[in-house]
Amino acid sequence: MSENRRVVVTGMGAITPVGNSVNEAWESLKAGKNGIAPITLFDITSYKAKLGAEVKNFDPADYLERNDILRTDRYAQFAVAAAQQAVDESGIEGNVVPERFAVLFGTGIGGIGTFENEHTKLMEKGPRRVSPLFVPMMIANMAAGMIAIRHDCRGTAMPAVTACASGSNAIGEAMRMIRHGYADAVITGGAEAAVSPSAVAGFVNMQALSVSVNPDEASLPFDKRRGGFVIGEGAVALVLEEYEHAKNRGAKIYGEVCGYGSTCDAHHITAPHPEARGGAQAMVDAVGEAGYTEKDTVYVNAHGTGTPMNDAIETVAIKKALGDAAYKAYVSSTKSMTGHMLGAAGAIEAMACLLALNEGIIPPTINLNEQDEACDLNCVPQKAVKADITLALSNSLGFGGHNACLAFRKV
Repeated sequence: MSENRRVVVTGMGAITPVGNSVNEAWESLKAGKNGIAPITLFDITSYKAKLGAEVKNFDPADYLERNDILRTDRYAQFAVAAAQQAVDESGIEGNVVPERFAVLFGTGIGGIGTFENEHTKLMEKGPRRVSPLFVPMMIANMAAGMIAIRHDCRGTAMPAVTACASGSNAIGEAMRMIRHGYADAVITGGAEAAVSPSAVAGFVNMQALSVSVNPDEASLPFDKRRGGFVIGEGAVALVLEEYEHAKNRGAKIYGEVCGYGSTCDAHHITAPHPEARGGAQAMVDAVGEAGYTEKDTVYVNAHGTGTPMNDAIETVAIKKALGDAAYKAYVSSTKSMTGHMLGAAGAIEAMACLLALNEGIIPPTINLNEQDEACDLNCVPQKAVKADITLALSNSLGFGGHNACLAFRKV
């Protein structure tokens, strides 16, 4: 198999807390629009954490028939919708051999809403009332399966499930699948719909969530006041394609996926390694593959969750990977606006990297009023800045010690 096949992005789709299309979401990110608000999907009266970044004004009927909606978890509905947008924009359907068309779609948790609903039926009404579709609605591979069925993708169809790194690992492994000759095009990205009673309860009881009641003081990456992340939801899909294949059919090209690092801290189930061992190595691998030099103007879309430990240790990782040039890089966390979309986070952040490259605009870290001395890089506070960047990096760090870094360039 060839190892020199270049991989480009030819379509994107987005269902997010800041907009239900790529253009709407990107305009919101550039404008510093905050997608965080009080949770409406369930009664939060007894919960310490009151805020979430919910998808708004999403109608699954725009993408699915009524019977399919009734048989599909919310996370998979988001995934199908984002994938449909990406496929439509790319024009790939009908222009690739089905056996060479694959799906690799991430989710951290899968159908947790379905699990909660059916478990409640089991406890209150007995086993006969549990839906016969409980299992296929809940399982974490179903978004990938539904996307493959809809778009006749007969190659590999599988999920990446690496907690908060799921979306980035899906994109990186999809890139490798094309690079090494196993596919000509892949629908990839991530989806999550875990703004749910049990997920919020679990995260808040492990002291991972912000308990602020002010949306502008909740998701605070790199800020001294940070006290946890804000849970988000949604999906972003990318169509990855072999460069010559895309060029020959005249496809629009957003940029090239030119580097990928995937490592494990092998340290702790939730805490990052104190010396950023795995995160730094993932970045080193990605920038090495991307041909990074200190002449590059770099943008890092940081994992930047707003948890006390993560942001400081990620700063260490960036410095280890880029050396003194880390201080010249632009670093921002779009989670300040979208919350933490868990398995979809890496996908929306890849989208932000590609559009930042295309437009020369760096989305800001909003609400960054008191920057922590331990997070002493250029974190683009409050407002977007113009910069002609040549290399964009997206970091994702997940429970279990999973680390992923994606590198993008213009073509």
